[in-house]
Amino acid sequence: MELFNVPSAPVKPPVFKMDFSELKHPVSETEFQKVWSGDPVSQGATNTCWSFSSTSFFESEVKRLSGLEVRLSEQYIVYHEYLEKAKEFVKTRGVSFFGEGSESNAVPRMMKLYGMVPYNSYSGYRVGQKFLDHTIMFKEMEQYLKSVKESAAWNESEVVSTIRSILDHYMGKVPVVVNVNGKNLTPVEYLKNVLKLNPDDYVDIMSLKMEPYWRQVEYDVPDNWWNSDVYYNVPLNEFMAIIKSSLKKGFSVAIGGDVSESGILGSKGIAVIPTYDIPSAYIDENARQLRFTNGSTTDDHGVHLMGWVDKPDGTWFLIKDSGSGAHNNPMSKGYYFYHEDFVKLKMMSFTIHKDAVKDILAKFPTKK
Repeated sequence: MELFNVPSAPVKPPVFKMDFSELKHPVSETEFQKVWSGDPVSQGATNTCWSFSSTSFFESEVKRLSGLEVRLSEQYIVYHEYLEKAKEFVKTRGVSFFGEGSESNAVPRMMKLYGMVPYNSYSGYRVGQKFLDHTIMFKEMEQYLKSVKESAAWNESEVVSTIRSILDHYMGKVPVVVNVNGKNLTPVEYLKNVLKLNPDDYVDIMSLKMEPYWRQVEYDVPDNWWNSDVYYNVPLNEFMAIIKSSLKKGFSVAIGGDVSESGILGSKGIAVIPTYDIPSAYIDENARQLRFTNGSTTDDHGVHLMGWVDKPDGTWFLIKDSGSGAHNNPMSKGYYFYHEDFVKLKMMSFTIHKDAVKDILAKFPTKK
């Protein structure tokens, strides 16, 4: 008889999490005053939160501007974003970052280039697919571009054509016309004449001490792959004041930052800053900048901030979230409740309509 040592399954290291048992917090989205938004949807196994959150934001903008309630196609934007990333990859000879992520202002950027379509015209699902999954698709594109770089095959039309064929296979071809109320429209016509959205009406706000305040600067993160330098950098108190005042005026925001934190609990849909991280009174521009600089705050998730409620411990924000964690909240699936301290310390930038921040924009010098 021979004895064999059967390797045991690897033991997962313990996870350090906050004790939430004594925390008083909202338990339902019905407690919040809200800006209108559509029902929460899942991004599946894709890292395209930036498109889901910003598309939700623009659905709210359509409702605010025209009263029209629409469901727009998140994946139409994703499709074209990949094409633009491939073009930049060729132009920079493989230096430009090619990943699944992007920023909230990528959506108006793509809308300006390619228009928009309703969800029922382009879902991005293959026939029979019940759950979005870009794992294989992205790996295929990534490997192809790696081979392009290794062989220096910098033919832009050929590269874009190949990336398009991969997207067509996994997501389906994008429509060139959509039918709305019996009328055929191009995506650009749909954006302009039905949605009545002007992508140039949207601005981006950030707050980081590493850059001069009251200047437009670049948000230096990998997902800002096209090096957008149009972010209005404001002091932290202004950053928070804009969010609160805008909500009360009927504006929501597409916001992004770090959600890989021990103060987040998906089963209750709450996000807070534990005192063992930093007490509330000490959350300031220096604390925010330190965490961004040392990498403990990363730019890893985009959400739609679209409601608020004032509690004795401060303001809580209602967050519509396409990520899987938000759908673990049995009381309010698809939502999180962020305490204002969490936004103050961990949310880095947001997109908003310029009319909500006219007084803020007036303080900035005209960009040459």
